[in-house]
Amino acid sequence: MTLTLDLHPLFRNERDIDRAVRGIIFKASVTKADRVEIIPGKGAGKLKARVLAMLGQPHLKKLYKRYEVDASNDGRIFVHFK
Repeated sequence: MTLTLDLHPLFRNERDIDRAVRGIIFKASVTKADRVEIIPGKGAGKLKARVLAMLGQPHLKKLYKRYEVDASNDGRIFVHFK
């Protein structure tokens, strides 16, 4: 099962972005999802950098196995749980 989070509607509010990313990571961990697809978009890269920094936080990092930026679309991040 793959969960998807599109951050386009939230790009202006940093608190909502943080809450949404944390929420989907926690939800995937609880529901035993295989991976999460986070779509920060291409843009200037600030939103993507913010998401990657969040994924590096120790309390989130222990919940997933690894993450990767999609090779064919750098506006998409995959977080793998298994």
